Amino acid sequence: MAISFDRERQTFHLQTPHSSYIITIVEGLYPSHVYWGPRLRNASWPGGLTLRERASFSPTPNPDKPSLSLDALLQEYPGYGSGDFRSPAYQFALSDGTTVAELVYREHRIFAGKPKLEGLPATYAESDGEAETLELTLHDSFSGLIAVLSYTTFRDSDAIARSVRYVNESADSVRIRRALSASVDFNNDEYELVHLNGAWANERNLSRRALVQGQQGIESRRGSSSHQHNPFVALVSPNADEEQGDAYGFSLVYSGSFAASAEVDQFRTTRVSIGINPFDFEWLLEPGQSFQAPEAVLVYSNEGLGGMSRTYHRLYRSRLSRGEFRDRTRPVLVNNWEATYFDFDADKIAAIAEEGARLGIELFVLDDGWFGYRNDDTTSLGDWKVDLKKLPQGLDDLAKRVNAHGLQFGLWFEPEMISPDSDLYRAHPDWCLHVEGRRRTQGRRQLILDLSREDVCDYIIDTVGGVLASAPIAYVKWDMNRNMTEIGSALLPPERQRETAHRYMLGLYRVLETITSRFPHILFESCSGGGGRFDPGMLHYMPQTWTSDNSDAVCRLKIQYGTSLVYPISSMGAHVSAVPNHQVHRVTSLKMRGDVAMSGNFGYELDLTKFTPEEKEEVKAQVTAYKELRELVQFGDLYRLKSPFEGNDTAWTVVSADKSEAFVAFFRVLAQPNAPIDWLRLAGLDPNADYEIAGTGERFGGDQLMYAGLPVPRLEGDFQSATWRIKRV
Repeated sequence: MAISFDRERQTFHLQTPHSSYIITIVEGLYPSHVYWGPRLRNASWPGGLTLRERASFSPTPNPDKPSLSLDALLQEYPGYGSGDFRSPAYQFALSDGTTVAELVYREHRIFAGKPKLEGLPATYAESDGEAETLELTLHDSFSGLIAVLSYTTFRDSDAIARSVRYVNESADSVRIRRALSASVDFNNDEYELVHLNGAWANERNLSRRALVQGQQGIESRRGSSSHQHNPFVALVSPNADEEQGDAYGFSLVYSGSFAASAEVDQFRTTRVSIGINPFDFEWLLEPGQSFQAPEAVLVYSNEGLGGMSRTYHRLYRSRLSRGEFRDRTRPVLVNNWEATYFDFDADKIAAIAEEGARLGIELFVLDDGWFGYRNDDTTSLGDWKVDLKKLPQGLDDLAKRVNAHGLQFGLWFEPEMISPDSDLYRAHPDWCLHVEGRRRTQGRRQLILDLSREDVCDYIIDTVGGVLASAPIAYVKWDMNRNMTEIGSALLPPERQRETAHRYMLGLYRVLETITSRFPHILFESCSGGGGRFDPGMLHYMPQTWTSDNSDAVCRLKIQYGTSLVYPISSMGAHVSAVPNHQVHRVTSLKMRGDVAMSGNFGYELDLTKFTPEEKEEVKAQVTAYKELRELVQFGDLYRLKSPFEGNDTAWTVVSADKSEAFVAFFRVLAQPNAPIDWLRLAGLDPNADYEIAGTGERFGGDQLMYAGLPVPRLEGDFQSATWRIKRV
């Protein structure tokens, strides 16, 4: 069994293939965290849980047990108000106005498989034999509130999925003010905190700093997971790099406002927690009702950040993403946004598609501007009707014209938004998020539809579904281009207004579940001004995300490298765009742009008809090369070799699961005078096998490639790249 219970010692031992997670029930009441790290044979040993009497400022719940203080105990799901002064995982406001609650152990059960989370995305098991689940039921006898802590271990993964469900068994309503998904107490502070920060067009920069006493963390208050911070943190040992050291990852399967923190206390213990952001959140839980918190996925690796990342990649690729495209290679596409913006007609689109067919491209995506009176970004969001001035024969005719050139047809939507200048807004001005009497703040000249409302969700399902059923559409880019302000709903009563943002997410997930299930043959890609909602919650419904609106090759080195800390290559949209680049105005070579984009779901974001004959031949070669590589790139194991955050060079390699082949990419940003000869040490190969470099016939041992390295060719000029295809012989 992956999960065992020692009744005598009141200890739970959760085992993954290479790790152990141990919980002990102290005094029959308090779930205490004992251990998380490399796999152990036994869950109990002398001193495994050591208690010590503290000063009176750390009070004890039992005067007869002076060594027991909740302020010093390493806990699994801590509260506030009854002795622990650190950040709590939960907080309630009771009908008497008090906020003191103490959830203690009542019972547990262990069972095969993994249950679904009601209304929320989560990882899953395809059979009961793949996973095992522990449910710890905690209760507060005074309030009648129940919390069910769920822990799932996976047979083939060093991940543990955690979530919490609250049940009100009392006769009074309870207000939930804090409902975090996971909390882990570490017995020391000798770690560094890793997270991903950024901004629009500059997403997921890698940040790493030593822990200090006090609170440190990240959050989003924007109603989405955001460009600014990704819903992920990790603690790593100071010596941890890509290949060695302890790494503890915390990833939240949620697309709304979140908070993640690490708190170092007076005794140098560290509490890491993650979940829905308590800021501006509340949930009225009436008698007999339940509330499900999102899932947090915890990963431990003693093979550094690289080992942690590959665990997340495999799990999210195969047991978070779903549908027909989960295990299928993705098509090479061209998107017309940076080629035409709003200025196009059917003939222009058909011409780009015709040129794409000559170059081997497989999918054409029509971006913004095809509906309503959408000649700029001031109008028509919500009016999902074809603009017959631009497309006089409609979408079906255009899609078939594209299909006639041998390309599939895809379409852009922004279904969660509404333009003040739209027929929908004129008919339903109360359908947007707003607070009556307050200004309605706009972003990109648009407001946000109130997806906490069932009627609004049904409208999106019906109108978007109608468009998808009207033409042979094979792909959808689902965009969302602003964050929430005036977060209120016209339908919710005053006591439930602070539920609006989370109810919005529940509504969005219902919409996505319905539409993606209704159109399983369509490949859906999520987008939020690029990477503003690149999170595990969206990946549950859409297996890939537009990684960033910034497609400059140099910027993308950091963006894609940082994204890969948690998310697999199969989830990253990566395109070649025109130069000068539209975001940073840099001119990079077509080769480097292609090599960077090949480390993702490959495509083009430009006007193919404007290429020179020489450029067309180069593009044709890129497309051909990627088609040969894409199964390896999209589903292989990624090893990061050189970080763009640490120097002038970047490198990574993708290795097949059986280690029979690899794709290696090396990038140099700026030229160096009189440069030394560089050797690139690879990773992930079989040291006992021999490999041949495609195109040169040179042979190396796997051990030679990993421990001595591959010589980097001389690269002249700025913004250069080199790639290798390696196969076992």
